[in-house]
Amino acid sequence: MHAVRLFLLIVGLSILGGGSADAQNYYAYVASESADEVALVRFDGTEATVEETLRVGRIPIETEGAHGMTVAPDGEHWFVSVAHGKPYGRVAKYETGTNEKVGTATVGMFPATMEISSVTGLLHVVNFNLHGEREPSTVSVVDPGTMTEIDQIETGIMPHGSRFAPDGRMHYSVGMMDGALYEIDAVAREVTRTLDLGDGTPKPTWVQPHPSKPLAYVALNGGDAVLEVHLEDWRVTRRFETGDGTAPYNLDVTPDGETLVVTYKGAGETGIWDLGAGERVARLDNSRTVTHGVVTTPDSRYAVVTAEGVGGEPGAVDVFDLQALERVASVDVGQQAGGVAFLKQDPVSASASSGTANDE
Repeated sequence: MHAVRLFLLIVGLSILGGGSADAQNYYAYVASESADEVALVRFDGTEATVEETLRVGRIPIETEGAHGMTVAPDGEHWFVSVAHGKPYGRVAKYETGTNEKVGTATVGMFPATMEISSVTGLLHVVNFNLHGEREPSTVSVVDPGTMTEIDQIETGIMPHGSRFAPDGRMHYSVGMMDGALYEIDAVAREVTRTLDLGDGTPKPTWVQPHPSKPLAYVALNGGDAVLEVHLEDWRVTRRFETGDGTAPYNLDVTPDGETLVVTYKGAGETGIWDLGAGERVARLDNSRTVTHGVVTTPDSRYAVVTAEGVGGEPGAVDVFDLQALERVASVDVGQQAGGVAFLKQDPVSASASSGTANDE
C-alpha cells in the first residue's frame, strides 16, 4: 500500500513539476524590412526556431520595406504593411493556415504600425511618411474584409505606434516630429483629443494602452524616457528615465498589467520595468544591435523582441524570460527585423499532434 502511494505521489509531482504536459509553444510573426520577408518564429520554452519564411515583396530587384505586423482578432489572417510604393504604400492580407495572399489595400505614404478595432472590425494603419514633407500625415482606415481603404484621418507629423484601448473604441498614436499623442474615436472616425508631450524634442515613437487601467505608455525616442499618461485625466502622471543613449523605441505591457517591456534602440538592449513600483528590474543585451519591436506572450511570461542588426548582419528574434529576467533564446531572421505580432500559444503536446503552425 505504501509503495502504491509513493508511486502515485511521484507521478503527481512529475506532472505538477512542469514536464511536457506544461510546456508551451509560442508563435510570432516577424517582418524583416531589408529582406522583404516575414518569418514565423516558434519558441518552445527552450529554443527559438524559424518555422517558415515567406517573401512579401512584389519586385525582386527592389527593397519594398516590409514593416508593421498584426494578426486579426480571430487569428484567421495576418497583415503586413509594405512601406515603399509609387507613390503610396500598401497593406497585404494573408491566411494564417495557407500563407496565401488574399488581398491588398493601397494606403498612404510609408505605412507602419497597425491594429484592428474589436468594435468596428476595421484596421487602422499609421502613414509614417518617412520620405515626404514634414507636414501632418494620416491614419488609414481599411476594411479588412474587402481590403479597401475607406477613410484617412489626419493626425500629426510622422505618426507611429497605432494601438487601441482594450475596449477597441479609442485609437492612439503619436506624432514623432510634433511630439503629440493623438486619440481617435474609431466609431466617429475623428480625432477627439491631442496631448502635447514636450517641446518637440522627445520624438515619441510608440504608445501602448494598459490592458485593464485607463493608462497609456509612450516611448520618447529622443528623450530617453517613457511617459505614463492617464487617459481619463489626459495628463502625464509618471516619467520613467531609461538612461542616456537608450532611445526607447517600441514597448508592450504584459496582459496581467504588471510589467512594461521597452526596446532600447540606441543601446541594443531591452528594459523590463515593474509598473507597480515604477522601477526598472532588468536591462538586458539583445543578440544584435538596434533593438526594434516587442510583443509579450498571453501568459505574461515572455517577451519576444526583434533586433535589426547593422550592415550585412541578419536580424534576430530574442526571447526574454520575464520571471528569470534573462534572455533565454535567439534565432536569426532576415535583415532589419522590425515589426512583430503574436499569433498563438499552444501546449507542446497539442502542437506536436496537430502539426506546425503557418508563418506570416
